[in-house]
Amino acid sequence: MWFDSWSDIGRVVLVGVAAYVALVGLIRVSGKRALAQMNAFDLVVTVALGSTLATILLTSDVAFAEGVTAFVVLLVLQVIVALAVRWSRRFRRTVTARPALLLQSGVIDDEELRRNRVTRDDVLQAVRQGGQGDLTGVAAVVLENDGTMSVIAQSDLGGGSALAGVPGWDR
Repeated sequence: MWFDSWSDIGRVVLVGVAAYVALVGLIRVSGKRALAQMNAFDLVVTVALGSTLATILLTSDVAFAEGVTAFVVLLVLQVIVALAVRWSRRFRRTVTARPALLLQSGVIDDEELRRNRVTRDDVLQAVRQGGQGDLTGVAAVVLENDGTMSVIAQSDLGGGSALAGVPGWDR
């Protein structure tokens, strides 16, 4: 349980270094999309890559070449999905979440909070982190498709063109 053999430890070190180098290289080749802020599909791929890396390291039944093949399959799928999201509006709506307007003109939308499982405290924290001390100075708080909240101050709103794709924005 505590120790099997030095050869097993040596295998973990050698395969671990090789798998790490292979994964970093493949992520670099697959492009910046693999390292961008994550939507749901990116998170799934990241978890799957981590699980695959752990399997390569700790399961001697899985050959290094099989593990690298699994890395390649996951990253190729991620690139295919990223391209499909770019080319198809329908696919984009299926794979990525839409932004949600949680606050507009200083008024919190409780129904939108409930629908997105966000609390008023979460919104207030985002407003404070955005440097605002009063909701009346906030034009909008948007829950972005990556889970972050964007806070737009009234003074920074301008024409509001950046909010054009946000459902519920009515200016």
